Amino acid sequence: MTITHPLDRPVWSALNSGWAHLAHGDDRALKLDPAFGPFAASFDGSPEPLAALTPGPDGFWVVEKAAISAPAGFEVVKLALCHQMTATHITPGGENFEAVELTHVDGPEMLALARLTQPGPFAERTNELSAFIGIKHDGRLVAMAGERMKIDGFSEVSGVCTHPDFRGRGYAAGLMRLVARRILARGETAFLHTYADNQVAIDLYKSLGFEYRASLVASVLRPVISLP
Repeated sequence: MTITHPLDRPVWSALNSGWAHLAHGDDRALKLDPAFGPFAASFDGSPEPLAALTPGPDGFWVVEKAAISAPAGFEVVKLALCHQMTATHITPGGENFEAVELTHVDGPEMLALARLTQPGPFAERTNELSAFIGIKHDGRLVAMAGERMKIDGFSEVSGVCTHPDFRGRGYAAGLMRLVARRILARGETAFLHTYADNQVAIDLYKSLGFEYRASLVASVLRPVISLP
């Protein structure tokens, strides 16, 4: 498969650049270490090479221009149309809160918040993929954001979530601004993925300066369970 732009196949691009040190497999198929996330990709976008990889507990998330069929021994359990958005500038906006740098000590609380709010795949060590920031109330983590996919010249804003009891306060927008500005300050382009039917999120991202770039499909694969 010819890659016309590194973001056309973001998982494969990340596994061969910013995630290379966490990638397992060979030149035909690669997966991210499952402790950091469930992402996988083949060299040409076809499903067959993925069968040689062993998935983690969350299976494989494959993000391509089109849906992928299941390789031998797997089944497709979810298909989701996504919008990929990029930003080369971020709109002005104040942050009426104090953001703190999160550390490995915050890892369990970050994982619990992600499991509660479901911002996308978030594994036990996803928080180690970048320097996450968050907001705490009385020592309790109530919102966070960070970076996930790393591709030469591009970084993905991800893991954005707010506890339901603290929504409506502008925390998500404020944290995203801070993360995206950090990316741009490094001379990189910020990008993100959102479900295509989540218009509320899309409108928020547009207000921050993100623009639609492409439509991609997230295909979630899991091993077929053989009954005795």
